Amino acid sequence: MKKDLGSKIILIIAIVLVVALILGLGIQVVRNFTQKRENPVATIEVENMGTIKVELYPDMAPNTVTNFIALANNNFYDGLTFHRVIKDFMIQGGDKKGDGTGTPTLGDIEKELTKEQKEAGKTLESEYTIKGEMIANGYEKNNLKLQRGILAMARSDYSSISSSLTEQGYNSAGSQFFIMHADKPELDGSYTGFGKVIEGMDVVDKIAELEVTYKSSELAEGAEKPKDANGNELTADMPINKPVIKSIKVDTKGVNYGMPDTLEPFNYYNYLMQYYNSMYGNN
Repeated sequence: MKKDLGSKIILIIAIVLVVALILGLGIQVVRNFTQKRENPVATIEVENMGTIKVELYPDMAPNTVTNFIALANNNFYDGLTFHRVIKDFMIQGGDKKGDGTGTPTLGDIEKELTKEQKEAGKTLESEYTIKGEMIANGYEKNNLKLQRGILAMARSDYSSISSSLTEQGYNSAGSQFFIMHADKPELDGSYTGFGKVIEGMDVVDKIAELEVTYKSSELAEGAEKPKDANGNELTADMPINKPVIKSIKVDTKGVNYGMPDTLEPFNYYNYLMQYYNSMYGNN
């Protein structure tokens, strides 16, 4: 009888332990499920200016954030500049050519190509863009407004050339980004916002105050663009002494964001040639 009682006690203890283990695992699963993942934080060090810290929003613009992280943590931005500054609007940087015409290559974000990329004829020197994660481009998850301190992707705008090219402009972002210096509600939903400054808006303010070649907003319609001493046209809104980005590094909080999905860049020159041939080729 004592043996049976001992067996029952052991069985009860085992059941209690199993239940406790199950409850413990369940609580942990719920905790992991409900616990909010920390957003990545980008640290932008600007020579002689200071440091800007930006919280990135992968829930709103996942591929854009992934692209920015891949570029930053592959040292792409180190040594580049803020090449376009418009006070009470934004400061823009991240162009490898330093004048707003540069496009990143696959080699800027990865060391080796995938099998699919190789089969498609891509090389590490192949230029790329990313799809715009914005409402105007049919992407409804990103409702971030372009307010002071918001980080967004710069892109081209071909809509003034032809309405059929509007989508090409939406999908033309690559590496260039801008930080809003003031609210611009008229642009909400037309650019991919993907982060916000959490420290260092004073640095943004200092950059926004820099002297530029000339202000595009003050150039009269039809007026000749200013030229340098050699007769070359000056680039509008470019700081005379462009601030250098010492480095951009992103703390991913332990999350591996992988590589972004990329697109073939729109070739404006080829478009013009095709258009010209279609209009005058048979004449």
